[in-house]
Amino acid sequence: MRDDDLFANFERMRRQLDELFGHSWERVGVASSKRRGFSPKVDVYYCGDPPKAIVTADLSGIAIEDVALEIQGRRLVIGGERAQGEETNRLYQQIEIEQGRFRRVIELGADVVADAASATYEDGLLRIELPLAEPEKISLTPVKKAARSSAEKADK
Repeated sequence: MRDDDLFANFERMRRQLDELFGHSWERVGVASSKRRGFSPKVDVYYCGDPPKAIVTADLSGIAIEDVALEIQGRRLVIGGERAQGEETNRLYQQIEIEQGRFRRVIELGADVVADAASATYEDGLLRIELPLAEPEKISLTPVKKAARSSAEKADK
């Protein structure tokens, strides 16, 4: 066997390993340049008197300055970015902490008073309190019995 055949086999094996692990890395999220972001986990519940919606989002490791909130009718939008970690000179065995841009849209089950919303951030949890809007009062209009016309009276 010639030396150049030996190196050709190594080169072929290296390409095959790159193909194999390259696809695996993409599946588990290591290929971050192709990622589209992530969606943080949230809890949503209703409580209190006066009633309010409480939304808690898990944003650990994210600077609060990198988070934006928007209320659109019954939709709460949480967006921002978790900074990319240092990637040079590292060979990761496992990556589970999602990075990059995120956007989460939460459909609320009731109308809220957007101007009265408040948010706090502690220990990586963002807590948003949204007071529920008063339901619109429905006014009932009484229905009166119509007066019978003189023609109807004559028929009887």
